[in-house]
Amino acid sequence: MHKFGRIKITTAIPGSHSGLKDLAYNLWWTWNSEAIDLFRDIDLVLWEKLDRNPVRLLQEVSRRKLEEKQASPEFMERYEKVMKDFRHYLSDEDTWFRRNCPQYKDEHIVYFAAEYGFHEVLPVYSGGLGILSGDHCKSASDLGLPFTAVGLLYKQGYFEQRINAEGWQETQYFSLNYSQLPVIPVTDDAGKPLTISVELANRTVFARIWRIDVGRVKLYLLDTDVPENNAYDRSLTERLYGGDRETRIQQEIILGIGGIRALDALGIKGTVFHMNEGHSAFMGLELARKLIAERNIPFDEAREIVYSSSVFTTHTPVPAGNDVFPLEMVDRYFCRYWEQLGLQRHEFIRLGLKPGDPDNFNMTVLALNMSGRRNGVSALHGAVSRNIFNCIWPGFHEDEVPISHITNGIHTMTWLAPGIRHLFDKYFPSDWKYRLDDESVWESVDRIPDDELWKTHMTLKTQMIRCIRERLKKQYMANGVPLHEVNDLDNQLDPNAMTIGFARRFATYKRASLIFRDLSRLEKILNNKGTPVQIIFAGKAHPADRPAHEVIKHIHDIARREGFRGKIFLVENYNMSLARSLVHGVDVWLNNPRRPLEASGTSGMKACINGVVNFSIMDGWWCEGYNGKNGWVIGDDTPYSNEHHQDDADSKSLYEILEREIIPLYFNRDERGIPTGWVRMMKESIKSVAPVYGTHRMVKEYTQAMYVPCMERIQKIHESDCALVRDLAAWKRHVEAAWPHVTLTANEDIHGLSDYQAFSDQEIRLSVTVQLGMLAPEDVKVEVFYGPIVNNRIVQGKSAEMSLVRQTDSGTWHYETSLRFTDGGEYGYTFRVIPWNANQMNKYDLPLIRWV
Repeated sequence: MHKFGRIKITTAIPGSHSGLKDLAYNLWWTWNSEAIDLFRDIDLVLWEKLDRNPVRLLQEVSRRKLEEKQASPEFMERYEKVMKDFRHYLSDEDTWFRRNCPQYKDEHIVYFAAEYGFHEVLPVYSGGLGILSGDHCKSASDLGLPFTAVGLLYKQGYFEQRINAEGWQETQYFSLNYSQLPVIPVTDDAGKPLTISVELANRTVFARIWRIDVGRVKLYLLDTDVPENNAYDRSLTERLYGGDRETRIQQEIILGIGGIRALDALGIKGTVFHMNEGHSAFMGLELARKLIAERNIPFDEAREIVYSSSVFTTHTPVPAGNDVFPLEMVDRYFCRYWEQLGLQRHEFIRLGLKPGDPDNFNMTVLALNMSGRRNGVSALHGAVSRNIFNCIWPGFHEDEVPISHITNGIHTMTWLAPGIRHLFDKYFPSDWKYRLDDESVWESVDRIPDDELWKTHMTLKTQMIRCIRERLKKQYMANGVPLHEVNDLDNQLDPNAMTIGFARRFATYKRASLIFRDLSRLEKILNNKGTPVQIIFAGKAHPADRPAHEVIKHIHDIARREGFRGKIFLVENYNMSLARSLVHGVDVWLNNPRRPLEASGTSGMKACINGVVNFSIMDGWWCEGYNGKNGWVIGDDTPYSNEHHQDDADSKSLYEILEREIIPLYFNRDERGIPTGWVRMMKESIKSVAPVYGTHRMVKEYTQAMYVPCMERIQKIHESDCALVRDLAAWKRHVEAAWPHVTLTANEDIHGLSDYQAFSDQEIRLSVTVQLGMLAPEDVKVEVFYGPIVNNRIVQGKSAEMSLVRQTDSGTWHYETSLRFTDGGEYGYTFRVIPWNANQMNKYDLPLIRWV
């Protein structure tokens, strides 16, 4: 063959279609089905071939196709409507945030995360954390928050998954072509790539900045693949969660420290800084370093400002989800950095030490120590997090550990099937899309005729089965499966069979293989001729998680066995596209993690809003979402110390509920062939979950409970010319020095800690004497702590402030209070003293407490 050169032609877009490029480069299209339909209709075959990527579509579509659309009045009318909606969305200032927080319109919220899941065209996410980050940004845009996000741009993204003929996961990486993605390079005034630098173990590493537009929100991503770096450093941001701990700490320095420097380079001044998981916790150190350099203040004052402006969300109670680095590694990367903070090594290391683990620097602990507002992602996860990190607030009762919760949600319009959305348009109030968290709107679900909802669901199910068949055919053919077995798929996936979906990361605690614990019982469930059942599995295992790989292998092997062939399907390469298909089309969404290790979980929320019924362990969000009528519960909330016993109990519950409740209800049809009882549960699923478990509700909670209080506090700090933090830092130093001399003594002559009997509603007088040493009464709160006694300890304890009665001696003070108990029973009480300052972020800013 002769040598040849290459000429790449990009289709010139006619002036009448010029807005398509703006639309393609703003991810607003990912949650607006009319915009997606517009791109699809330009060239459906090319759209599917290019994996629904509008940027590539506009680059490669033929000029003739565009001219045909230009000549179509119907297409042009739709184009003008979409562009009008898009431009109005971007320019509209009548947003929820402007209406409810107008005084903070000039403040700025900056959100840090290691991964973002917006759409499969941008594979820089691995699972639920990334999807949550993406949905958070979308709702921040919809609600009009002054919001900027920061992350890393992974050139190879997360891996593509193959499941080979033996059932083992194989990982494949492909470099992303930025020129074909909705990613925009950020340049300086001279038109050159805008770059920042960070120091990594005695060398300087550079990173350029890219931008992704998410509606009104800007996401800035850092990329080390630049000519200024050596080959190793150019690969640092190559893969999401790739490499070893050394790679991970370098990525997290680039994210946290480099992210703050990127904001400076962009001229973005943040007011509130939100760390979504601990990967970005070095951000707090860089904010403190900047304050120290710019204002010439000590670390404790700088930390007070950072603490006042920082929010931290922890997402996992699983140890693997909390990054830790050996101290020798921290020494190598930060030996020069802590000097810039004005700290000694031990002071720096203490910021990330979890009590009981003196050899590792814990990123979650660092984030907790540098942020004044902290939360888990469901009510149960908040409680679990308080248990895990109680050690950071030693002496405090677990319930009082200052970690709250804001339950996760999903971005409704991203995950809602177009067919279901059409029903809502038909039967809901006309403005329903602008009232997604209004529960009264969702009562309109009951207006949808049963047959219309069921017909829509069956259409979505048929589409899902078609998608799964096509994926499985490609998968089987790539593995050399005989052609007759490939063709059998046309008959095996049955739209009339009750279809269970299980799709998520294959972390072992999610127990993907729990349903296989009693294979003979499951075989009978699947093969009952009158009530056929099939199960679809999908999910990726982390490349380094060998036990998770074995779970995939186990499912694959069972799916090939007689009695399960054609009933169990394992689909490779789980991504957002496959997720949408499954949550739109299956009948039952199965979720059976090992309680209480599922922090929240959001896949069930995505299923429920589409009328898919949730069947789940009482873990994460389902503890709050289940109402007895909108799904089913596997097992109960019994705590287990033996995992084998837990798996036995949960699997038996799973089989019994399937056999006795779920399958009979699904196949109980009326004379029209409609399962009216099932449809009733579908409706309850939609109306009970959709308004509560959306990111609109979630982001509003973050705004009201986290962002605005931080803004108010920073405003106070600025108004005081930082006197507030100077005084508070000095006060904390004084309290910490004086605290060893604080003691409490019960006064036995007035009950004290004596046992006594009383009638309900009878006043009980209590008193205690406190030796404060160098502290004054205004430096503390003296409290009685009381509650029911269970297993010889106070549970569900409450505290009440005691009144200062008199000074009995130098540094000694007498406090009294009274209690009333209306219900009979046995109660316990005791006394304690905690530091108190009106300018603290919360009651437990200082982890100091003294009990009687």
